[in-house]
Amino acid sequence: MLRIITANVNGLRSAAKKGFIEWLQTTHADLICLQEIKAQSADLSPELLNPSNYQGVFQFAQKKGYSGTGIYSKHTPDEIQIGFGESSPDRQEAKWRFLKVFLPHLQDLKNAGMDVLLCGDMNIAHQEVDLKNWQGNLKNSGFLPEERAWLTHLFSQVGFCDVYRTLEPGATKTCYTWWSQRGQAYNNNVGWRIDYQIATPAIAQLAKKVTVYKDTRFSDHAPLIVDYDYSLGK
Repeated sequence: MLRIITANVNGLRSAAKKGFIEWLQTTHADLICLQEIKAQSADLSPELLNPSNYQGVFQFAQKKGYSGTGIYSKHTPDEIQIGFGESSPDRQEAKWRFLKVFLPHLQDLKNAGMDVLLCGDMNIAHQEVDLKNWQGNLKNSGFLPEERAWLTHLFSQVGFCDVYRTLEPGATKTCYTWWSQRGQAYNNNVGWRIDYQIATPAIAQLAKKVTVYKDTRFSDHAPLIVDYDYSLGK
């Protein structure tokens, strides 16, 4: 099995103080995809840059304390490419711009015959079952018709697969991966499913088990864990 985790840590140093790195060592994951690390290289200890049994690759945000992504891998990659697109002070406009240029990029990768796995916090709940209060969020970022249509196009036209929904097509309350820090959203499970593993069909068909890990809160997001039986692809 190949175990892949995607986790928006809302600050890697903060998550580490809550036991995130120690937890990773118990998961036996092969790849961990991190979002919102909110740190620069100089801010991270050797244990956070390259935890035991893993090597880390990061894209740090241009502005200190913001976003940033990384990957912990047990395996040495054949090639590393860092960076895509640009950022903007206007978050929603930046999001639209990114979605506009990222979709044809994914289409090009698929057309080239590449097997692709996209992991991360997409900040979009795709369908009504993917968030608790969908009626009250129809005009809010994360559930706008245009955002949801982008995912629909990615799945139905470009041909990528929502791995979670492939394995758990009917799941509702157990599918949430993010909860607002306002009020009692987490305690009342008023959540959203906005963290994804999105794959081309050849990879998606190898997925055998999916878990949203909620036993420990490292962040306002929960890690999404998928096990892939890569022996089936050989």
